Amino acid sequence: MYEHLKQAWQQLTAPGQFFEVTTIDVDGVPIRSYKHAPPSLREIWLSTVGHGDKDYLVFAGERCSYAQAQTFTASIAHWLHTEGVKPGDRVAIAMRNYPEWMLAYWAVTSMGAVVVGMNAWWVAHEMEFALEDAAPVVLICDRERLQRFDEVRDRFPAIRVVAVRLQEDAPAWVTDWMELINAEPALPAVSIDPNDDACIFYTSGTTGRPKGARLTHRGCVANILNVGFINTVQPVAMALARGETPPALGSTPAPNSLVATPLFHVTANNCVAHATTVAGGKLVHMYKWDAAEALRLIEEERITTFNGVPMMAREILMHPDFARRDTSSLTVLGGGGAALQPDLVEKIHQRSKSARPNTGYGMTETSGIIAAVSAEFFVDKPASVGPAMPTFEAKCVGASGEDLGENAIGELWVRGAPVIKGYLNRPDATAEAITDGWLHTGDIAYIDEEGFIFLVDRAKDMVLRGGENIYCAEVENALFAHEDVAECVVFAVADERLGEEVGAAVYLRPDATADASHLRAHCAGLLAPYKVPRHLWLLPEPLPRNANGKFLKRELRESLQVSDAL
Repeated sequence: MYEHLKQAWQQLTAPGQFFEVTTIDVDGVPIRSYKHAPPSLREIWLSTVGHGDKDYLVFAGERCSYAQAQTFTASIAHWLHTEGVKPGDRVAIAMRNYPEWMLAYWAVTSMGAVVVGMNAWWVAHEMEFALEDAAPVVLICDRERLQRFDEVRDRFPAIRVVAVRLQEDAPAWVTDWMELINAEPALPAVSIDPNDDACIFYTSGTTGRPKGARLTHRGCVANILNVGFINTVQPVAMALARGETPPALGSTPAPNSLVATPLFHVTANNCVAHATTVAGGKLVHMYKWDAAEALRLIEEERITTFNGVPMMAREILMHPDFARRDTSSLTVLGGGGAALQPDLVEKIHQRSKSARPNTGYGMTETSGIIAAVSAEFFVDKPASVGPAMPTFEAKCVGASGEDLGENAIGELWVRGAPVIKGYLNRPDATAEAITDGWLHTGDIAYIDEEGFIFLVDRAKDMVLRGGENIYCAEVENALFAHEDVAECVVFAVADERLGEEVGAAVYLRPDATADASHLRAHCAGLLAPYKVPRHLWLLPEPLPRNANGKFLKRELRESLQVSDAL
């Protein structure tokens, strides 16, 4: 099977093929890129004209076709142009996953301006920081974000504010969204360099202020092709393995994708929305995450692709409605943002009649995915996140940056077209994170003989117990293998004698019978004794999460008292 994957990989990336890979020089650094990649997101968006009256954006009963979206984005871009917005200027978008996000996004990037993705969960002072850092000339926001901006707007008298979905007349200092989409639909003629900024997405770092990652047009386009490549190469490999004729490029039906994570992150925007748009598929937006609502939409909108964070896929499978709803349209169930635990891969494989498990591993700093894996390859290597995409070099390095080679555990570094230009206004952080084009991911991993990447842990998340490294992800995987565990996170707890001990916060399923002793006995059957959690908290409520659905490990750890542990 892996020899056929290698064969398919070589065929698809060979000279003259659509996914042909070449090496280019960017600021003195050799990077891998697709030879036939469009130069910018403008060309990507204009290429969707042929999708015509097909559904594009769906939200709460509203539907917008590709033809309508093309008209709206041209009108938005024309309005911005008449207001003096030029290529390179920044336009901030602060809203929930409304259809207006995608319309504004395509309008701004297609006119050579730069989208600043504002976290919709930010409070007023956090919005204030990003607006000062990015200095946008226009802010496009919904009603809730408008109210928060109003608290700090005296600091930003020059920003032009546009509001969507207001429930009352707009204040005098606000332009109503309808003015933009009723403008003349005339997309400004501009030239965009592949190395120009396309968007600035803020990282959700564990400490300090968030950093604005500068994603380029080259990086975003390369990620689109990487998603297309992984969706092509593995089916071709399996066809070769079965002695069948491989599917033709572009023969797969356009996906119907459920957008369940925020569009101000690369998971939803760059991996789900971009890829679905290029294919002429349908994007179904959710107001907020709810597993029952997701299952309803999967049934009614015939969703084929669901990529959220792993806990969302787990909640879909565990929900009582899973057996009652028609999920036969699903062909892909998985996600990114964090690795799928091996037990979840098996649960998807066993419980879904039509969907195959998949995952994509990536970062804001790589414009989307670094690696991806699905179907038979994922079932065979459930602890892996797949091979690095063709536009990446990948290596695991030691303390001095030396390449450790196959199967050696070290920090994963990657280099290629999707890597960001750097962090906005943070040359120090850029220099710390990128060396000669190599991005330090901060993830501890190893790469096997087939080139598949296995994540071991975040470098900062390891527990150092009496000189022994304990990887939190390994302990979490063991806990998740217990049927009663719905959610869990593992972290270090300070210990006077050993330095650190293993702590775990667990939320059990409503019908669970396990207690702390059962969970420890279960872990003892899967882990060395020193890795079994010494401190266990069985929490009565689901674990707190951030806007992207990831668990707030640091906040949870700081809120729990050792004296309350079991």
